[in-house]
Amino acid sequence: MSENRQPTVAVIVPCYNEAATIADVVLSFRSHLPGATVYVFDNNSVDATAERARAAGAVVRAVPLQGKGNVVRRMFADVEADIYVMVDGDGTYDASAAPALVRRLCEEGLDMLVGARVSEEQAAYRFGHRFGNVLLTSFAAALFGRTFTDMLSGYRVFSRRYAKSFPAHSSGFEIETELAVHALEQRMPVGEQQTTYLSRPTGSESKLNTYRDGWRILMTILKLFKSEKPLAFFSTGFFACSLLSVLLAFPLLTTYLDTGLVPRLPTALLCVALALLGMILLTCGIVLDTVTQGRLEMKRLAYLREPPPPPTWSEPAAGAALSRASMTAAPAGAAVHS
Repeated sequence: MSENRQPTVAVIVPCYNEAATIADVVLSFRSHLPGATVYVFDNNSVDATAERARAAGAVVRAVPLQGKGNVVRRMFADVEADIYVMVDGDGTYDASAAPALVRRLCEEGLDMLVGARVSEEQAAYRFGHRFGNVLLTSFAAALFGRTFTDMLSGYRVFSRRYAKSFPAHSSGFEIETELAVHALEQRMPVGEQQTTYLSRPTGSESKLNTYRDGWRILMTILKLFKSEKPLAFFSTGFFACSLLSVLLAFPLLTTYLDTGLVPRLPTALLCVALALLGMILLTCGIVLDTVTQGRLEMKRLAYLREPPPPPTWSEPAAGAALSRASMTAAPAGAAVHS
């Protein structure tokens, strides 16, 4: 990217039935990031989400496959920009923090900057969601190393090289976990910055189910642990099988040394089976670890093909940029199906 060219910024908003808030979200981000194009990706809403987003000046596109993960996959694939600001369309995130987030991403050369939620409103950030977030974030940190204090935040800023190298396997709300793990496994420069988290306006309802989606996020962490660190995952099974085999075999061994007999043949066979299962698990871990290294190298090459974040970013004049955005947003408002 030419050093003289102002980097392009895209605000990408995944949406499902957010008619009550989407217009305010679009207008707020167009006001605080006047040079950015706001894209609203509508995920089969049955209310007026798409119409209100388009009327507020957003580029509206449709994603037929249900689930936030499917929407994020399409957003990163379809939108071309140097910097991506991803935010939920529920009106709970502070648009005024966006310029500072974009500026920090550029100045520090980060690939992902997470807006960690801070709120004193109980209605905004319920105890169950807080507790689940802390629990899942801590579990992910134990498996993947250094991570974030708010791994599940929906407010993030990405570099182009992050967006274009992200595989996006998840289909639902567990996508935030995958976003964090992708950055950690690639050892990307990342950061976190506290942002105000607001309560939902009247008429807006959360789509997140605490227990169902919490379980799906937990399963996603385990699946990512298996796929991204197979040697550690299968070695755990190897050590468990080996330990159980030794514990069961010890009394058999002492009896054999004392009497020369093996009276509990089924237990002996179980010990042998456990030992063989452990060796099979260890072999699987070694083989899959080699395959995983090849996949990581391919992801790394895809990451390196894209330019790094621009070293500087300056806000354009609000009035002129908003006028340009108003002129360009209208013809692009037709929905694009994928």
